[in-house]
Amino acid sequence: MVSFIEAWGLVMFSLCYTFYVAKLVPKGIKRLILIIPVLFYFFIFPFLMSSLHLIGITAFFIAWLANFKIVLFALGLGPLSSNPRPLSLPIFFAVSCLPINIQLSPKPPTSHSNGGGSTDGPLKYIIKVALLVLFSKVYAYKTNLPEKAVLTLYAIHTYFFLVLMLAAAAALVRAMSGLELEPQFNKPYLATSLQNFWGRRWNLMVTGILRPTVYEPLIQLFSAWGQPRDWSRYPAVFLTFVVSGLMHELVFFYIGRLRPDWKVMWFFLVNGFCTTVEIAIKKTINGRWILPTAISRVLTIGFVMVTGLWLFFPEFTRCNILERSIDEYVAIGRVAARIKKSI
Repeated sequence: MVSFIEAWGLVMFSLCYTFYVAKLVPKGIKRLILIIPVLFYFFIFPFLMSSLHLIGITAFFIAWLANFKIVLFALGLGPLSSNPRPLSLPIFFAVSCLPINIQLSPKPPTSHSNGGGSTDGPLKYIIKVALLVLFSKVYAYKTNLPEKAVLTLYAIHTYFFLVLMLAAAAALVRAMSGLELEPQFNKPYLATSLQNFWGRRWNLMVTGILRPTVYEPLIQLFSAWGQPRDWSRYPAVFLTFVVSGLMHELVFFYIGRLRPDWKVMWFFLVNGFCTTVEIAIKKTINGRWILPTAISRVLTIGFVMVTGLWLFFPEFTRCNILERSIDEYVAIGRVAARIKKSI
């Protein structure tokens, strides 16, 4: 915790520096050059952590999302620059460090307004927490379960954990600032295609960052080379998955400190290729033939789950994430018991 507090102190200092550099230097390459030391520190920041949970969260929040946001900010783009009025320093901190995005236009109360990407009330969040606790009990018997069953539990566990973590982050910022926030998930289990799943339902903050940092610049690059915009879309989509795969490999490297075996990268290459092919087929068919919704949902979630169980979730086992997580929970319980006893 001491190293965590010290490291986050440097993060706050780095963001203060970035904030005030932007006040003095106009957007562009000069501002980006001045912010490069911050980007470098944010990449090494997760190595200063020893806790599995702190490593995972800071690798995702800081080394990936915050760095991408700051690069966009240096160029006058992205969530730190897209608001009609300049952000205050506390809101700048929150939007930089947390996977949230400020909602520019108000939406009806029935929309996804809780920051978690759904209209779930408190009861559904309580159910998710209860299921996570139940999973932790089931993991004690994982040696008696088929490997694929354990990996399926990892998959569901990951989704619930992300929903709860991102909703909590969004709720914290909302309570501090009164700002309404964009959703982070949009019921991914209802996706009717890979394009729908990855582009409009799953982890929308990542999608919102990859679009201006990778996808749109690639579209402009290929178009500048004389390629039709429709054609440019296909390699841009695939290369966006490549970048996402590299960043996921980096996050797992921070967590496990193991040489990558590139299975996670292959997961994104397979999904990127199939999503690109799907977009091309949709363009060719042009709505003349559409699968029934129920079938398309089963095929979509089935494909993501099968490729995930094959390539993505085995990395959890390789990095020994489950056992390390349980050890940390036990350690926290011991500390809590000592504090209670001392009181």
